[in-house]
Amino acid sequence: MDFIQPLKYGVPLFLILIVVELTYSKNHDEHKNLYNWKDLSASFTMGLGSAFLGPFLKTVFSVVLFTYMYNVFNPEINGVRTNIMGWESFGYAWYVWLLCQLADDFTYYWFHRQNHMIRALWAAHIVHHSSDNFNLGTAVRNGWFTLLYKPLFYMWMPIVGFPPEMVIVCLGIEALWQFQLHSVFIPKMGFIEKILNTHTMHQVHHAKNVEYMDKNHGGFLNIFDKIFGTWKELDDEIEVQYGVTHAPNSYNPWVILTHEYKDIWNDTKKSKNWYHKFMYIFGPPGWSHDGSTLTVKQMQKELELKKRLSAGS
Repeated sequence: MDFIQPLKYGVPLFLILIVVELTYSKNHDEHKNLYNWKDLSASFTMGLGSAFLGPFLKTVFSVVLFTYMYNVFNPEINGVRTNIMGWESFGYAWYVWLLCQLADDFTYYWFHRQNHMIRALWAAHIVHHSSDNFNLGTAVRNGWFTLLYKPLFYMWMPIVGFPPEMVIVCLGIEALWQFQLHSVFIPKMGFIEKILNTHTMHQVHHAKNVEYMDKNHGGFLNIFDKIFGTWKELDDEIEVQYGVTHAPNSYNPWVILTHEYKDIWNDTKKSKNWYHKFMYIFGPPGWSHDGSTLTVKQMQKELELKKRLSAGS
């Protein structure tokens, strides 16, 4: 079956919405600093790179990989696609589309969360968080190297029987939703906040405030954050600071794309112990063998301790 690729029509819409938000912000004093021209230029450069690399890598790593896995684990038996576990492979009924989108959302949660938990993956994902600005321009600020491993997280979906093209369409729909979340102009939305991952929740995700870090990894839904303990509501009493604690301090796209890899390399030279070297690469960001830097969990424990001591004094 032939399907519409959501991003084919989404990219022009992205550009229109960015122009609208940019124009609005520059004509309202309270939002005139929402966009920084150099920062926006860097985001666009990285977004264009992803747009050029994406189709090629999608063909190599997604279409080919997904199709291969689908064919291996779902061979045709008497003209019917049948999973090796015994059930008939999924078709294109409306409820299968919903199930596929739910499976995509579950996978996105874990893919996104591991990007924050494993430093080698964080080195690719930090690109998206490296801006001090939170706007629709930041939404297109995507790391190029993420494209190399993202399909591996979704490989299980064609293996269990979802058609490869269905998985790819659901990935595109997820990307459309993720783009529009990058806006400060949408307030809390009442009951919707109980179900969906919203704009205010994504503001929390992009914040470098210690209490907000590594929260709200969800795609469409926030249920997986709530189940696995990573959900946090935006607190109106806390002034949100966007970006990362160890920023690249550069508008050079190549520096933004690679600075964390350089930091990892330098950190691995701090100790001759091979376990330490392994942890600097695959441990959580901030891990150090001598306590000179802290992980997010360690920083949050320190913050909680300070709050308790302050409340008790």
